[in-house]
Amino acid sequence: MKNVMKLCFSAVSENESFARVTVGAFIAKLDPTMDELTEIKTVVSEAVTNAIIHGYPNDEHGMVRIEAEIDEDSVKITVQDEGVGMNNVNEARQPLFTSKPELERSGMGFTIMENFMDDVEIRSEPMVGTTVRLQKRLAGQKAMCN
Repeated sequence: MKNVMKLCFSAVSENESFARVTVGAFIAKLDPTMDELTEIKTVVSEAVTNAIIHGYPNDEHGMVRIEAEIDEDSVKITVQDEGVGMNNVNEARQPLFTSKPELERSGMGFTIMENFMDDVEIRSEPMVGTTVRLQKRLAGQKAMCN
């Protein structure tokens, strides 16, 4: 059975942990392993942090949207902002690339997402915003007991 959650919140850094915990609680019914749960919470954290820091620089009025969908043994997560967008998504996906070196950003957000998820799609348009779609099939605890 397919189940969907939608969440919209202010683009302030305090809400990153809220998003992370909420998505984690939502996918709990899939009985993910601790590693799977940690990986999903980490990618949500990375995507939301990117939306806040890069999508809405100096704009406390921006909004971040998350949609999560579970279907059988897979989870799809979309994180979207309507911020400044990116000119070059391919460049942003390169390990260690950061547009905010003054904030001591590591430039590993998209790399982490790509390593922890089965599929990552990033669409961005300058002055329109960025949408990050993430998908992962879970092995879960049940599969480990067979």
